[in-house]
Amino acid sequence: MFRDYLLALAAGFLLDCLLGDPAWLYHPVCLIGKYIGGLEKRLRKRGGDLRKSALWLTASTVLLTMAVVFAVLRLLRFWGWGPWFAGAVLLDWMGLAARSMVRETRGVEKALGQGVEAARKQVARIVGRETQNLNEEEIIKAAVETAAENTTDGVISPMLYAFLGGPVLLWGFKASSTLDSMVGYLNEKYRDIGWSSARLDDVLNYIPARLTALLMVCAAFVTGMDGKNAFRIVKRDHANHKSPNCAWSEAAAAGALHIQLGGTHDYFGKPVEKPTIGDADRPAEKQDIHRANLLLYGASLLMMAVLFAIGWFL
Repeated sequence: MFRDYLLALAAGFLLDCLLGDPAWLYHPVCLIGKYIGGLEKRLRKRGGDLRKSALWLTASTVLLTMAVVFAVLRLLRFWGWGPWFAGAVLLDWMGLAARSMVRETRGVEKALGQGVEAARKQVARIVGRETQNLNEEEIIKAAVETAAENTTDGVISPMLYAFLGGPVLLWGFKASSTLDSMVGYLNEKYRDIGWSSARLDDVLNYIPARLTALLMVCAAFVTGMDGKNAFRIVKRDHANHKSPNCAWSEAAAAGALHIQLGGTHDYFGKPVEKPTIGDADRPAEKQDIHRANLLLYGASLLMMAVLFAIGWFL
């Protein structure tokens, strides 16, 4: 059974790299998001202690998602190994986001050729910060940061949890990640209702974030970027973020590219001060988006190779 899950993960990863999210299929994250949004509204309307309600929102979303995935796989198993394997591959495929992230950041790179205004609109699709006043270099840095950060949450973390517990654990992680993206903010609106979701996401990404940094350093060496400097910046700047995890992959990217990321940006109409990551050895340029995507793919391929070697030969 374990090798079947491993083969399903490898097949799902290959499909994700080649095709991205299947556009013909309604994505489960949309269903998870609808559940979160609906339950959040009901909990707010009910009133009471929102910090306690946050626990119910977090636990019910993650556990219900895992239960549904488990039930689907059990049902498919009754029809034979073939339907079960196809279902596992599909669930793994939809749980990974390497190609989708590359497609979005390439869209930013392409939009830059049409002007700053077009690029601002495109990068707004993938970042939480306000983009209406970003200049060209800030847009490039935002795309690079997003590619680096999502190497952890969109690829390495899901792969690790799929390896450890198949699609059930992968989608438990995806539910947690969706919660964090919807309610895991520190502002006044979400601080109480989202605190447990943000904490869970921090815990689940703790090991993958550090693993991602190491993989990106290795990918920098393989792709001809500065792996030595990437490792140096990771050691120095891995804590330069309010999140305990985000700066690890961002530091690897900043070091490999010899640019500076992070700093103060506007969120929900207010400036949020963040430390810088990396050294401003040169201005960021449009090609850095492509280089960040190479790091994403390189780290992902290395991760798949390591997991397959561990799972198949041990």
